[in-house]
Amino acid sequence: MINEIITFGKYNWQLLDIKDDRALIITKDIIDLRWYHNDFVDITWADCEIRKYLNTEFYNTFKKNEKVRIITIDNKNPDNPWFKTNGGKDTADAIFLLNLEEVCEYFGDSKENLKFKGKQKWLISDENDQMRQAKYGDKNHWWRLRSPGYYGRTSASINSNGNVYVRGNGIYGRPKNGGGVRPALWLKL
Repeated sequence: MINEIITFGKYNWQLLDIKDDRALIITKDIIDLRWYHNDFVDITWADCEIRKYLNTEFYNTFKKNEKVRIITIDNKNPDNPWFKTNGGKDTADAIFLLNLEEVCEYFGDSKENLKFKGKQKWLISDENDQMRQAKYGDKNHWWRLRSPGYYGRTSASINSNGNVYVRGNGIYGRPKNGGGVRPALWLKL
């Protein structure tokens, strides 16, 4: 059932979608604070450090019998719809962060607000804010998306209030603790 919490590996995961014999899941909570990249340069998801970490170090936290259930998928990495920032090439990922379009689809339906910037200057705040909030420890914290933000040195994110921060946060340097990581993956049922 959609939004059900399941356990896989060491974490609790929220079920976002089911298609045929597979389910899209995301960690229920923020599991770590990390920078998107290890330097403050223009970078896309295809080449960033957090992608490398998720598909190697984090992936290797799963047991062999769990790894065979994780499906490597082809991820589309569209440009930022408001600022036209380059999203980079498509990637093959076992584990990934959601993009702007996915978070707007799976956490309520904010897709129409993403299509048109309108009077929204930097973010989307709507009736789905609470559904997008995530905790790190016992407090709400902001979390990263794989989409670019306002320019190539930012990544889109969800702020601690649950707003879709289309402008994004810096990929490295500030705020000093990096952003929340909520890995997502497609799991064989």
